[in-house]
Amino acid sequence: MSTHDDLRDIALNEFAVAGYAGTSLQRIAELAGLSKSSVLYHFDSKEALLEAAIGPAIDRMDAILGSIEGSLLVDDTRRAFIEQFVDFLLEHRLEVHMFINQGPGLEDVPVIDRANALVVTLSTCFSSAVSTVEDQRRFGIALGGAAYVLSVKHDASLGELPVDEVRAALVTIVSELLAPVSVPSV
Repeated sequence: MSTHDDLRDIALNEFAVAGYAGTSLQRIAELAGLSKSSVLYHFDSKEALLEAAIGPAIDRMDAILGSIEGSLLVDDTRRAFIEQFVDFLLEHRLEVHMFINQGPGLEDVPVIDRANALVVTLSTCFSSAVSTVEDQRRFGIALGGAAYVLSVKHDASLGELPVDEVRAALVTIVSELLAPVSVPSV
């Protein structure tokens, strides 16, 4: 890995653990065994480092959402989205953890604004695919719950379970929650 990539990874971990506001460029430099000026050589600012740390995850989610807009009622499309969403959560746990826990306090930070816009897009995709408030809430709980469960930093059960089992369980559970529900007539 390059110094640039190492700094990005160190920053992501430190932002997730200590918080964006609680992390200084000096601290990232210390963890990397570099000077602060070396960090600034690679990244113009702490905000640029944040963009590098979580921007790729936001870009990936944007691509996933772009592939499903308007077609969530089709079973195969919904299933493909769920699998991609769970894979995204598994791959980007730190980024999701950081966004869920710190996003509301980082308004007006461009990369966080992009993430917030994606949450709105995701919500809109599902809201437009269903007609009831119950279905809208169910979708929110399914997606938000999966994101929260995987982003909890110290979930001991995740460390004990094989990733493929966690993935299979989440895909099944989210699929069940997002399946169209037929409500019997009263």
